[in-house]
Order: sequence, then C-alpha cells, then structure tokens
Amino acid sequence: MSEDTDIDRLCNRIIEALSAPFVYEDQQINIGASIGVALAPDDANQANELLRCADIALYQAKEAGRGTWRAYGREMDQRLHERLQREEELRVALAEQQLEVYYQPRYLSQGMQIIGAEALVRWNHPERGLLLPEQFIPLAEETGLIIPLGRWVLHQACSQATRWPGDTVVSVNLSPLQLHDDRLLDEIAHALGENGLPGERLELEVTESALLRETQGTLDQLKRVKALGVHLAVDDFGTGYSSLTSLRHYPFDVIKIDNSFVAGIGQSMEDHSIVRALIELGRGLQMRVTAEGVETEEQLRLLKDDGCTEVQGFHMSHPMSADELQRLLSQLPARD
Repeated sequence: MSEDTDIDRLCNRIIEALSAPFVYEDQQINIGASIGVALAPDDANQANELLRCADIALYQAKEAGRGTWRAYGREMDQRLHERLQREEELRVALAEQQLEVYYQPRYLSQGMQIIGAEALVRWNHPERGLLLPEQFIPLAEETGLIIPLGRWVLHQACSQATRWPGDTVVSVNLSPLQLHDDRLLDEIAHALGENGLPGERLELEVTESALLRETQGTLDQLKRVKALGVHLAVDDFGTGYSSLTSLRHYPFDVIKIDNSFVAGIGQSMEDHSIVRALIELGRGLQMRVTAEGVETEEQLRLLKDDGCTEVQGFHMSHPMSADELQRLLSQLPARD
C-alpha cells in the first residue's frame, strides 16, 4: 500500500470521526475539521518550517470547502503569496480611496419612472483598471475586509442620495458578515444621521442564501434595523432555498427576483412560471417585487404583463457614476 493511500485513509478517518455529531447538555453539537499535511524530509527538515508548510496546506484545505485535507506542494507558497498580495492591495485601496460607488437605476414598471438606484462598488485599480465586484468582493469576505468596505459604501451611498430628488431610494447590499457585526445598527443610524437622510430612503439588500445561516439574533437585528425606518429587500430570490415560513417572518419590504430566472423567461416556460410564481408570492405577502437583470424589450414586456412592480437591468440603464446619475435625475420631470 502506498504512503499516499495511507495518508488519505488516516485523514479521512480523522475528519469523519470529528464530524460525527454529539450531545452536550441536551444540545446536539456538530463540528468539522480540515487537515493540512506536510512530510519530512521531503517538504522540510526543521520543525518550525514543517509546521509552516502544514499550515499552508491547511489553508488550501479550508479554501477547497472545508471538511477535507490537502498535502503541501511548493506551488502553494506562490498561491498564498499572490493571495496575501491581493489582500494588501485591497487594504491600500480602502486607505487611499481607490474605490468608487456606481449606481444602477431601478424603475417602476408602469410609467418607467426612476424610483431608486442600487449602490455597486468598483475598484479603480492602479494597474488592472476598473474592477467589478465579483473580482474582489469574495476576497473581502474571506479576509473580513467586507466590514470596513461595506461601512464605507453605506456612508457614500447615504451621502450621495441626499442630492437626489424627492423620495428616491438608494439600495445598499449587506454581506452575511455585516449581518453579524455588532456595530451594524450604530453604523446605519450614524450614516443616516450624519447625512440627514430619512430612513425610508435607504434600502438594505440581504441575499436569500444568507438567510440559510440565520439565527434568532440575526432576525432580531433585522427587526432593529427596520425600526430605523429603513426598507429591507431579499436579494437573488429563488436561488437560496429559504423556507417560505422563514420569509413570512422576516420584515422584508421587497423581493428581488434573481436575474438567472429573468434571463430565461422568453425561452423557458419553466423560468417564466417561476417568475410568475415569485411575483404572486410577493403580492400575497404584500411586498414589492423587483426583477433584476432585464436586458431585452421582450423580458420587460413579459414582466409588465405578469404584474412585476419594479425592474432593473441593462435594457433600461447600465450602472453609472454618481455624477452621471445626478445629471440623469436632474433632467427627469418631477414625479407626482
């Protein structure tokens, strides 16, 4: 039997044993394990260096989804170095204001009036150019930098929204980590108070997948946020498999239908049926419904016919800078 096979079996036995649930004070406890493996003398001869190699392998095991094991390889050093470099670049970006908030308008389906805009952060990287959220937000979430990043976006959005006409709403995304931040409520209250923005003009978006890890504490947190007058939206709805019972108990005002369903409504009866069902669900729960990712006239027409109240997407408008949005809003006739 080879050494690799022996290691594989040992690691899997350890992970399986540690993953077995157990009861403590009448509560079932579940834990997991990830393992990093380094071998002497192939990987290192000194104990401290061997531990460093095992730690790098452990990090790779966690990055692979946890509950698994990885053996050290020299290429891991390069990947870790690159990741640490990207993390440091993001820290510098926060400190040196390389970030910028863009806004994508949201429209009433009937009349196509702009009623709000979603704040979407961009990174003006000095070497790689303008980076979209998917190119750095996962890193921010992994490293915890999403907390200061999210705080900065919230304050920027509230400040810029004060220049918008009437009751135009600004929407800001909250990550799961922010939901569990003890300072979240104070930060929201501070952002509103500092800028003189009424609570009802701020909408916070929580992804449906984030609700899968919900606790009573987070539900209480959302209720306290709601008490500030802030609106709450469940984002990417239809993709996270949250229970309808849970949805009924959360203080949401808006359902945002994921763009993956909207993209197929013109070609797929299944997608169109799902979209219609979600619109009816929102109506039954007395929530507004926003369809994201509207890119064609046909999609817009179908959504209007199905009774979707609000739409957002490239067909109406791409995300734009704060100045561009300000000019657009200043050219529009006043809403009734």
